[in-house]
This record gives sequence, C-alpha cells and structure tokens, in this order.
Amino acid sequence: MVKRVLVIQNDAPETLGLYETFLREKTDLTLVHAYKMRESEDFPPVREFDAFIVGPTPISANDALNHAFLRKEWSYLRKIVNSGKPTLGVCCGGQMLAKLLGGEVKRSPLEELGGYTATLTDQGVWDPLFRGFPPVFPVFHWHSDMFTVPPGGELLATGDPCPIQAFAKGNVRGVNFHLEITAKDAEMSLPRGTGAHRQDRGAGDPGVQGEGARDGPAGLEAGRQPPGHVMVVAASGYLVNFYGRCF
Repeated sequence: MVKRVLVIQNDAPETLGLYETFLREKTDLTLVHAYKMRESEDFPPVREFDAFIVGPTPISANDALNHAFLRKEWSYLRKIVNSGKPTLGVCCGGQMLAKLLGGEVKRSPLEELGGYTATLTDQGVWDPLFRGFPPVFPVFHWHSDMFTVPPGGELLATGDPCPIQAFAKGNVRGVNFHLEITAKDAEMSLPRGTGAHRQDRGAGDPGVQGEGARDGPAGLEAGRQPPGHVMVVAASGYLVNFYGRCF
C-alpha cells in the first residue's frame, strides 16, 4: 500500500527539494504551502496521512506565534506530534517541533552558513533516520538558531560550532541541517562577503567520504575535489536509504 505523506513548505524559496522529488516517486505526496494559506483555510486532517515533513523558514521558531500562518500551523503541528506518526522537521521546522515537545530554541554559538560535517552519536548510529549513514557525513547549513533536545529525547548528531544537530523524541525527528538541497540551491544560498562562520570541505576530505559521496544527486565521485560547499549535496543520496526503508 502506498504511504501518504504530507510536506509542509513554510517559505517560497526554501522548498523541500530532494525530499519532495524522491517522495513524489515513492509515495502519495501532498504539498501544502503554509505561508500562502488564508486565515479561512484549514490544514488537511492528520488522519489522512502516514508521515509528515515540516520545512524550514527564515522566521525564528521563537517568533512563530507572531506570524498568522505559523500560529495556525503551530496548532496543527501539535496534532501531528500527538498522532504518533513519523514526523521529520528540517531546520526551523525541527526547531518548532522541539519547542512543542518541551525543548528550547536558542542562538547557536556561531551562525552556520555553508558546508559542514555532522557526527552521529551512539544513539544516532542506531536510529532509523540515520541507519546506514557513515559516522561523519557532509551537511549544508544556513541558520543562526538551534534547538535543545526536548526532555526525554535523545541527541542523534553533533557538530561544530553548533553542538546539537539532530534529536529524536517518540515519533519526531528534528535536524538543524539540510540534506535536501541541490548544488544550484547551495550556490544561491551563499552570497559572497558573508560574515557568517563558513566551513567548506570537499570530497577529498576523509571526513566526508562514503556512499553518498559516490552516489549523491550532485553526481560527485569519491576522491574528486569539487568546489567546497557543493560537496554537501551528495549527502542527499542517503535519503534513499531512509525513505526506501520506511516507504
């Protein structure tokens, strides 16, 4: 039976990219543009879906209730969390879910912008979201806030300078990083002259080697040395591992 997945997009430029592309092929996917919803519109009933992805937005999760569409979404996310169905939040999407579960959203030690690596914890290695990942893998970042692990939850991945990269609690997973972007998205997201803390690591770096470096959507091969931050999109190849098991 084909699984039914709801993707909530919270910002026009920040699509769910490769998540959406892959899931359209493998599931019955519904995409809701929450940022365009009128006050009279309602989200579809939670019971109609088997899993959910909550997308990012430049708006801080701490300011969510100051924006009409996110106030509406906040109530809906509570229903999703309480449904017990698999839910993944990306960047601010993960931060909103963390807050709903009792966590906090605070400033990251430094703003992260560009290509980084994330490191799985012992819990992360065995978590269904990351099963099959190498212990260290490339990610893309564009954020200045981070979530804390909600009470009773588990830290799944760490990083530097942001020490909390992914969490799990019950049916919910949240990640601060982006695996879903394409090389074009990455290039467009990195204006020159930024003062953010940037870290660009290429495929030749042993910390970012692995299956995704060979088979990721960017078509990069292990051992090549592509333009730094473009390498991080190769990690999106791991999405097939996760969603292939679930759906």
